[in-house]
Amino acid sequence: MSIIFEQVVFDCTDAAELAAFWAGVLNTTVDADGNEFFATVNKGGEGLALMFLQVPEPKSGKNRLHLDFGTADWAAEVDRIVGLGAKRVGEHNEYGTHWITLADPDGNVFDLAELH
Repeated sequence: MSIIFEQVVFDCTDAAELAAFWAGVLNTTVDADGNEFFATVNKGGEGLALMFLQVPEPKSGKNRLHLDFGTADWAAEVDRIVGLGAKRVGEHNEYGTHWITLADPDGNVFDLAELH
């Protein structure tokens, strides 16, 4: 039997709120039956699903794992995602790639690279 990569799970303070943010980033919707304790985006759809679970403790420290995205319309997408509630953390131009590090409303960092 083989293993499939089913979903990425985010611990968070409000599952419905964070799912709505990520659904906006990905231009999709939150799956039905989401609430402040548990919500999903793209569960049962094509590609990777995101799951959000409410936990009692706040985030502390740097992520040990983060998501990377890429886009050809880099500046517009950065502005759009910041408009959804992300915060700019840093901008980098290394290893032949230009990217910005952002944080979602719960403080989870992720990167958006400029594709050529």
